[in-house]
Amino acid sequence: MNERLSSQRFLALPFGLWAALFIVLPLFFVLWNGLTDGAGSFTLENIQTVLQWEYLKALGLSVELALISTVICLVMAYPLCLILRERRENLGILVFVLFLLPLWMNSLLTTMAWQTILEKHGLINMFLTWLGLPAVQIINTPLAIIIGMVYNFLPYMVLPLYVALNRIDDSIIEAARDLGANHYQTLKRVLLPLSMPGIISGSTMVFIPALTTFVISALLGGNKVLLVGNIIEQEFTAAYDWQLGSALSMVLMVFIILNILLEAFTEKEERHQVEKGRP
Repeated sequence: MNERLSSQRFLALPFGLWAALFIVLPLFFVLWNGLTDGAGSFTLENIQTVLQWEYLKALGLSVELALISTVICLVMAYPLCLILRERRENLGILVFVLFLLPLWMNSLLTTMAWQTILEKHGLINMFLTWLGLPAVQIINTPLAIIIGMVYNFLPYMVLPLYVALNRIDDSIIEAARDLGANHYQTLKRVLLPLSMPGIISGSTMVFIPALTTFVISALLGGNKVLLVGNIIEQEFTAAYDWQLGSALSMVLMVFIILNILLEAFTEKEERHQVEKGRP
């Protein structure tokens, strides 16, 4: 038994070192800079600065756009995964791979492609002009940022949903239909509850990067739409105010931790219901 524990600890050593260097140590420096001044003395002045209106406004807009993008990704991904679940042959796998293609490309390149599509003389306005319709202003607006977020983060919703729906036994759905449930009732009482872990996991995987992104908002929002991720990036790279940038990062970490705790609590409740024999 002792030899087995020793071998497990030895195998876990590389990950432990990696986590200490690239997770624990950076978080420590963020906390240290956020709670100290330039001289290294403890202070809450950085936190008080974060509570100013302009920073709270940027944070509120970041949360709003991240929530909207998450909901849109869920609404788009769930019907798709239901269709793919019914078509598990080659066609379903092909469509699934096509939706995962953005994960295989550099997100900067795909975002710049959307910049070209949405700009004033981009493909959309060229098409509208060809139809004799007036041009629309999409670039440098929150709508453009949402489009970029949905395109880049939709695969993160599709993947866990597809896995969760594929794990549902066909006999459960057949039993619900044999008992008289229509398509809507089957979706509401069987598919949605059983796929809830995938919904929560996908929502977390979309919401967190959407909340913290700064590349998408910088390219598609320009200087007219400022999110908290852009402010943090500017504080570190342009203003060289690491204390304020770290304080803003601490606020984002609070949202991320709350999101992870909500996911863990929901999964615990789901396991508790399954153990009791309820869907």
